[in-house]
Amino acid sequence: KILFSKKEINKISNKIKNDTKKSIDLAYSRIKKFHSKQKYESFSFKDKYKNQLTYKYVPLEKVGVYVPGGTASYPSTVLMNCIPAIVAGVKKIYLTTPSLDSNINPAIIYAAKKCGVKKIYKTGGAHTIAALAYGTKKFEKVDKIVGPGNAFVACAKKEVFGDVGIDM
Repeated sequence: KILFSKKEINKISNKIKNDTKKSIDLAYSRIKKFHSKQKYESFSFKDKYKNQLTYKYVPLEKVGVYVPGGTASYPSTVLMNCIPAIVAGVKKIYLTTPSLDSNINPAIIYAAKKCGVKKIYKTGGAHTIAALAYGTKKFEKVDKIVGPGNAFVACAKKEVFGDVGIDM
């Protein structure tokens, strides 16, 4: 089972402390407000020669967000990577974080749920980057992979660059 079920997501996100929940809610609204000011707009105009010139902004379809586990397990990583995608209009955001033993920071799950993440995978490491980049029977292939990771994750992201976008 490499995916968190909806039942697991609800159960884990309910374990969050109320003050942490309020902090995530506040951070979410502040981050979204900030990134909303960066949003690109499509435009079209005719020049003096009657040429129609257009710039069309089209969001990516799918983005994969890598969230480290262990001591670097921060809900801010979820917010700072998912919210720009939300504002940009990305339709499907997938998240992955090392947690096969189901030991996970509930704040990560709460933040992912708040951001409307479509699927949360329980894996991490370089092989997870490859799975997001190329897709598997369980992993959705994405258009871009974002988020921090250790040296192996960073190298894996550089390796798949060109087949998929990355944040570096």
